[in-house]
Amino acid sequence: LVLAANADRRSYVWTYEYATMPRGMAELEYYNTLEYPDTTKPKANVWKQWVELEYGLTDNWDISIYQTFKQTNTGVATTSAFAYDGYKIRTRYRFAERGLNPIDVLLYAEIIEPNDLSRAGVFEGKLILAKDIRSLNLSYNYIIKRELTEAAKTDNEYAAGASLEFSPAFKAGLEGKGSYTSGKHYVGSTLSLAGEKAWVNFGFLKGLSNGADELQARLLLGLYI
Repeated sequence: LVLAANADRRSYVWTYEYATMPRGMAELEYYNTLEYPDTTKPKANVWKQWVELEYGLTDNWDISIYQTFKQTNTGVATTSAFAYDGYKIRTRYRFAERGLNPIDVLLYAEIIEPNDLSRAGVFEGKLILAKDIRSLNLSYNYIIKRELTEAAKTDNEYAAGASLEFSPAFKAGLEGKGSYTSGKHYVGSTLSLAGEKAWVNFGFLKGLSNGADELQARLLLGLYI
């Protein structure tokens, strides 16, 4: 069975589209991310696991909370244990129905609070622009990140994707992300499979230019409850 058309099914794993959870509906999402800062040292990596509960306040506005976990493998004896890393609170608001305007616009705001009290919290805001052209989806996220301290600087980042729907149950596309501040950029592919009550996405990104030795992969699972 195919996922209902009004549900918050995702096409990407790093890029957000023009979608919010419908009023009164809830979804549980699981993120599993593997990062290799240097592929020449495959034993040094970072595992990040997030569990998100998402709820639709209205048909255009939703809210969610994440619980985050992390393990850092250095490739030597100092490897850290898998441990609780903190929480995130996020909200999204879209201004109209999909396709009503020439470009669909959605606002996203998030507060990230680490478990380590020596680290400052972070505000993350996103301007999400999207366009559907028949079975093709184009999405772009302009992202700002800033630590919640007076002396903090603002990082300017982006994520973008192009996804083609081959059937209601299967999408495939290209995805990229990067930082205008650091100059690091990544590109890769994403696959999405969906059923009536669940969907699963998988994507990977390879670093370019000064991040050429970096690799990231993410599995994203959504369950409607």
